[in-house]
Amino acid sequence: MPKLIVGNWKMNGTLAEAEARALALVAARVPAKLAVCPPFVHIPAVAQALAGSMVGLGAQDCHAEAKGAFTGSVSVPMLAELGCQFVIVGHSERRHGLGENDPIIKKKAMAAQNGGLTPIICVGETLAERDAGRAQAVVEVQLKGSLPDEGRSFVVAYEPVWAIGTGRNASPDDVRLMHEHIRATVAACRAGADVTILYGGSVKPDNAAALLALREVDGFLVGGASLVAGDFVAIANADVNLG
Repeated sequence: MPKLIVGNWKMNGTLAEAEARALALVAARVPAKLAVCPPFVHIPAVAQALAGSMVGLGAQDCHAEAKGAFTGSVSVPMLAELGCQFVIVGHSERRHGLGENDPIIKKKAMAAQNGGLTPIICVGETLAERDAGRAQAVVEVQLKGSLPDEGRSFVVAYEPVWAIGTGRNASPDDVRLMHEHIRATVAACRAGADVTILYGGSVKPDNAAALLALREVDGFLVGGASLVAGDFVAIANADVNLG
Protein backbone atom coordinates (compact mmCIF):
# COMPACT_ATOMS: atom_id res chain seq x y z
CA MET A 1 0.00 0.00 0.00
CA PRO A 2 1.31 3.50 -0.76
CA LYS A 3 2.37 5.53 2.26
CA LEU A 4 0.28 8.51 3.35
CA ILE A 5 2.31 11.73 3.25
CA VAL A 6 0.52 14.72 4.82
CA GLY A 7 1.84 18.28 4.72
CA ASN A 8 0.98 20.58 7.62
CA TRP A 9 1.55 24.12 6.35
CA LYS A 10 0.80 25.65 9.75
CA MET A 11 0.41 29.47 9.79
CA ASN A 12 2.63 30.17 6.80
CA GLY A 13 2.47 31.70 3.36
CA THR A 14 0.38 34.03 1.25
CA LEU A 15 -2.60 32.99 -0.81
CA ALA A 16 -0.50 33.10 -3.99
CA GLU A 17 2.18 30.92 -2.39
CA ALA A 18 -0.41 28.37 -1.24
CA GLU A 19 -1.92 28.15 -4.73
CA ALA A 20 1.51 27.80 -6.37
CA ARG A 21 2.58 25.11 -3.90
CA ALA A 22 -0.61 23.13 -4.51
CA LEU A 23 -0.28 23.39 -8.28
CA ALA A 24 3.34 22.20 -8.08
CA LEU A 25 2.25 19.10 -6.18
CA VAL A 26 -0.42 18.34 -8.77
CA ALA A 27 2.09 18.79 -11.60
CA ALA A 28 4.59 16.44 -9.92
CA ARG A 29 2.17 13.51 -10.29
CA VAL A 30 3.80 11.58 -7.49
CA PRO A 31 2.39 8.02 -7.36
CA ALA A 32 1.97 8.20 -3.59
CA LYS A 33 -0.93 9.18 -1.35
CA LEU A 34 -0.46 12.90 -0.65
CA ALA A 35 -2.55 15.37 1.33
CA VAL A 36 -1.98 18.96 2.44
CA CYS A 37 -3.42 20.96 5.34
CA PRO A 38 -3.25 24.69 4.57
CA PRO A 39 -4.35 27.53 6.86
CA PHE A 40 -8.14 27.87 7.06
CA VAL A 41 -8.22 31.02 4.91
CA HIS A 42 -6.36 29.28 2.08
CA ILE A 43 -8.45 26.09 1.95
CA PRO A 44 -10.89 27.23 -0.82
CA ALA A 45 -8.08 28.32 -3.15
CA VAL A 46 -6.04 25.19 -2.48
CA ALA A 47 -9.13 23.03 -3.03
CA GLN A 48 -9.57 24.65 -6.43
CA ALA A 49 -5.90 24.12 -7.29
CA LEU A 50 -6.12 20.44 -6.32
CA ALA A 51 -9.44 19.82 -8.09
CA GLY A 52 -9.36 16.69 -10.24
CA SER A 53 -6.03 15.53 -8.79
CA MET A 54 -5.19 12.70 -6.42
CA VAL A 55 -3.82 15.07 -3.76
CA GLY A 56 -6.04 15.13 -0.68
CA LEU A 57 -7.07 18.17 1.33
CA GLY A 58 -7.18 18.61 5.08
CA ALA A 59 -7.44 21.22 7.81
CA GLN A 60 -5.19 21.91 10.78
CA ASP A 61 -7.90 21.81 13.45
CA CYS A 62 -11.64 21.81 14.03
CA HIS A 63 -14.16 22.53 16.77
CA ALA A 64 -16.02 19.65 18.40
CA GLU A 65 -19.41 21.33 17.89
CA ALA A 66 -21.12 21.62 14.53
CA LYS A 67 -22.20 25.22 15.12
CA GLY A 68 -22.67 27.79 17.87
CA ALA A 69 -21.20 30.77 19.65
CA PHE A 70 -17.55 29.81 19.27
CA THR A 71 -15.81 32.91 17.96
CA GLY A 72 -12.79 32.15 15.81
CA SER A 73 -13.52 28.43 15.49
CA VAL A 74 -14.27 26.31 12.42
CA SER A 75 -16.61 23.31 12.43
CA VAL A 76 -16.35 19.95 10.71
CA PRO A 77 -19.39 20.62 8.46
CA MET A 78 -17.73 23.84 7.28
CA LEU A 79 -14.54 21.95 6.43
CA ALA A 80 -16.40 19.14 4.69
CA GLU A 81 -18.30 21.68 2.58
CA LEU A 82 -14.96 23.05 1.37
CA GLY A 83 -13.82 19.58 0.28
CA CYS A 84 -11.63 18.57 3.20
CA GLN A 85 -11.07 14.86 3.76
CA PHE A 86 -8.73 15.05 6.75
CA VAL A 87 -8.37 17.18 9.86
CA ILE A 88 -5.45 17.31 12.31
CA VAL A 89 -6.44 17.21 15.98
CA GLY A 90 -4.23 17.38 19.06
CA HIS A 91 -1.10 18.69 17.38
CA SER A 92 1.60 19.31 20.00
CA GLU A 93 1.46 23.04 19.28
CA ARG A 94 -2.17 23.01 20.39
CA ARG A 95 -1.64 20.60 23.29
CA HIS A 96 1.30 22.52 24.74
CA GLY A 97 0.74 26.00 23.36
CA LEU A 98 -3.03 26.28 23.75
CA GLY A 99 -3.66 23.86 26.59
CA GLU A 100 -5.80 21.34 24.72
CA ASN A 101 -6.16 18.09 26.68
CA ASP A 102 -7.12 14.55 25.75
CA PRO A 103 -10.91 14.93 26.34
CA ILE A 104 -11.00 18.00 24.05
CA ILE A 105 -9.04 16.17 21.36
CA LYS A 106 -11.26 13.09 21.63
CA LYS A 107 -14.37 15.21 21.08
CA LYS A 108 -12.78 16.77 18.01
CA ALA A 109 -11.77 13.36 16.63
CA MET A 110 -15.30 12.03 17.12
CA ALA A 111 -16.79 15.13 15.49
CA ALA A 112 -14.49 14.61 12.51
CA GLN A 113 -15.54 10.99 12.11
CA ASN A 114 -19.22 11.79 12.51
CA GLY A 115 -18.86 14.48 9.86
CA GLY A 116 -17.18 12.22 7.33
CA LEU A 117 -13.59 13.44 7.82
CA THR A 118 -10.62 11.30 8.80
CA PRO A 119 -9.02 12.64 11.98
CA ILE A 120 -5.23 12.73 12.23
CA ILE A 121 -4.77 12.35 15.99
CA CYS A 122 -1.39 13.59 17.19
CA VAL A 123 0.47 12.16 20.17
CA GLY A 124 4.01 12.58 21.44
CA GLU A 125 6.26 13.13 24.42
CA THR A 126 8.44 16.05 25.48
CA LEU A 127 12.19 15.75 25.90
CA ALA A 128 11.83 15.73 29.71
CA GLU A 129 9.33 12.88 29.49
CA ARG A 130 11.60 10.86 27.20
CA ASP A 131 14.66 11.48 29.35
CA ALA A 132 12.67 10.31 32.37
CA GLY A 133 11.92 7.00 30.60
CA ARG A 134 8.20 7.82 30.32
CA ALA A 135 7.85 8.22 26.55
CA GLN A 136 5.73 5.13 25.92
CA ALA A 137 3.61 5.66 29.03
CA VAL A 138 2.88 9.28 28.06
CA VAL A 139 1.90 8.34 24.51
CA GLU A 140 -0.27 5.48 25.76
CA VAL A 141 -2.20 7.82 28.07
CA GLN A 142 -2.67 10.31 25.23
CA LEU A 143 -3.92 7.59 22.92
CA LYS A 144 -6.39 6.12 25.38
CA GLY A 145 -7.73 9.59 26.16
CA SER A 146 -7.87 10.92 22.61
CA LEU A 147 -9.07 8.08 20.38
CA PRO A 148 -12.71 8.09 19.25
CA ASP A 149 -14.93 5.54 20.95
CA GLU A 150 -15.81 3.52 17.90
CA GLY A 151 -13.39 1.31 15.99
CA ARG A 152 -13.54 3.04 12.67
CA SER A 153 -10.79 4.32 10.39
CA PHE A 154 -8.48 7.00 11.75
CA VAL A 155 -4.88 8.18 11.55
CA VAL A 156 -2.45 8.53 14.46
CA ALA A 157 0.58 10.78 14.04
CA TYR A 158 3.47 10.21 16.42
CA GLU A 159 5.32 13.49 16.78
CA PRO A 160 8.00 13.56 19.47
CA VAL A 161 7.71 17.15 20.69
CA TRP A 162 11.47 17.49 21.03
CA ALA A 163 11.95 16.69 17.32
CA ILE A 164 9.47 19.19 15.84
CA GLY A 165 11.11 22.15 14.17
CA THR A 166 14.34 21.60 16.08
CA GLY A 167 16.34 19.77 13.44
CA ARG A 168 16.69 16.87 15.85
CA ASN A 169 15.39 13.46 14.84
CA ALA A 170 14.30 10.37 16.65
CA SER A 171 16.45 7.43 15.60
CA PRO A 172 14.89 4.75 13.39
CA ASP A 173 14.91 2.47 16.45
CA ASP A 174 13.08 5.10 18.54
CA VAL A 175 10.46 5.45 15.81
CA ARG A 176 10.04 1.72 15.29
CA LEU A 177 9.58 0.98 18.97
CA MET A 178 7.06 3.77 19.50
CA HIS A 179 5.06 2.87 16.41
CA GLU A 180 4.93 -0.75 17.56
CA HIS A 181 3.69 0.43 20.95
CA ILE A 182 1.06 2.67 19.37
CA ARG A 183 -0.23 -0.15 17.17
CA ALA A 184 -0.41 -2.53 20.13
CA THR A 185 -2.19 0.07 22.27
CA VAL A 186 -4.76 0.80 19.57
CA ALA A 187 -5.36 -2.92 19.03
CA ALA A 188 -5.92 -3.42 22.75
CA CYS A 189 -8.34 -0.55 23.31
CA ARG A 190 -10.02 -0.24 19.89
CA ALA A 191 -10.21 -3.79 18.52
CA GLY A 192 -10.89 -3.85 14.81
CA ALA A 193 -9.88 -0.25 14.20
CA ASP A 194 -8.26 0.51 10.86
CA VAL A 195 -5.36 2.69 11.98
CA THR A 196 -2.67 4.38 9.90
CA ILE A 197 0.36 5.50 11.91
CA LEU A 198 2.41 8.44 10.67
CA TYR A 199 5.70 9.80 11.95
CA GLY A 200 6.12 13.55 12.31
CA GLY A 201 9.35 15.00 13.62
CA SER A 202 11.65 17.08 11.39
CA VAL A 203 11.09 14.82 8.38
CA LYS A 204 13.26 15.87 5.45
CA PRO A 205 14.27 14.41 2.07
CA ASP A 206 17.53 13.08 3.50
CA ASN A 207 15.95 10.99 6.27
CA ALA A 208 12.63 10.04 4.64
CA ALA A 209 13.71 6.81 2.97
CA ALA A 210 15.25 5.31 6.12
CA LEU A 211 12.10 6.05 8.12
CA LEU A 212 9.66 4.86 5.45
CA ALA A 213 11.60 1.59 5.21
CA LEU A 214 10.41 0.76 8.74
CA ARG A 215 7.50 -1.68 8.53
CA GLU A 216 5.51 0.08 11.25
CA VAL A 217 5.68 3.53 9.61
CA ASP A 218 2.67 4.10 7.35
CA GLY A 219 3.72 7.58 6.28
CA PHE A 220 4.57 11.07 7.52
CA LEU A 221 3.06 14.24 8.91
CA VAL A 222 5.50 16.79 7.48
CA GLY A 223 5.86 20.33 8.81
CA GLY A 224 8.52 22.72 7.54
CA ALA A 225 9.64 20.61 4.59
CA SER A 226 6.09 20.59 3.20
CA LEU A 227 6.36 24.35 2.58
CA VAL A 228 8.88 23.70 -0.20
CA ALA A 229 7.15 21.78 -2.97
CA GLY A 230 10.38 20.22 -4.19
CA ASP A 231 11.26 18.91 -0.74
CA PHE A 232 7.75 17.57 -0.16
CA VAL A 233 7.81 15.78 -3.52
CA ALA A 234 11.25 14.34 -2.70
CA ILE A 235 9.88 12.98 0.59
CA ALA A 236 6.94 11.43 -1.25
CA ASN A 237 9.27 9.97 -3.87
CA ALA A 238 11.23 8.27 -1.08
CA ASP A 239 8.20 5.97 -0.78
CA VAL A 240 8.17 5.32 -4.52
CA ASN A 241 11.89 4.60 -4.54
CA LEU A 242 11.47 1.93 -1.88
CA GLY A 243 9.55 -0.12 -4.42
